[in-house]
Order: sequence, then C-alpha cells, then structure tokens
Amino acid sequence: MNNDKVYQMDFSKIYPLLVNKAKKKGRTEAEVDEIICWLTGYQPEDIKLILEKQVSYAEFFRNAPELNANRHLIKGSICGIRVEEIEDPLMQEIRYLDKLIDELAKGKAMDKILRK
Repeated sequence: MNNDKVYQMDFSKIYPLLVNKAKKKGRTEAEVDEIICWLTGYQPEDIKLILEKQVSYAEFFRNAPELNANRHLIKGSICGIRVEEIEDPLMQEIRYLDKLIDELAKGKAMDKILRK
C-alpha cells in the first residue's frame, strides 16, 4: 500500500479535522492537544507554531521530540485495521493518533486514553 499521499498531507489541514471530530462529541481542543503532546512529546506551543508552517504529516511525526514509550499499549481497530498489526512504523504512529482521537470522541476518560 502506498501511503505517500497521507504522509504529504499538511498537518495544518489534519489538525482541524481531529479537533472537529472531538468537538462534535462534546470534547475540547485542549484535550486533543493533550493527546498529541502525550503521543509525540510536543508541547502545546509547539503545536501552534507547527500549525503556522507547512509541515507534512510525515515530518510532524518524524520530528516528534519524544514518542511516548507507552504508545505500544494502544490496541484496536481504525478504518478496519488493527493498529498493532500495521507494519509501516510511520503509518502506525499516524494511526495511533487516529485511534486516540476516536477514543476521545467516544467519551473515554483521558486517563484511559493516555494509558495511565
């Protein structure tokens, strides 16, 4: 499967989609940011700066300060594919974020989403 199209997408175009998905279910942008920070090691102010630049989704994850060591505890399906079975490491990171935002939108508690 060729994932180049996803990798080349601008993070500033993806971010509002993640936020809107959460907000439609009564969650907040701050919660989305908390998830992104937990997963990637970015700080909220880093996210705001990245949104002002043209940073691809691939670059966003490749340049992440510190991917969370507990991210491998994220299990389940996203788009019919089990995240723990995704072989492409970069796509797996992207799908981890998708899965966490799905959990947020489904009303899961933040301590459960962040695997605390």
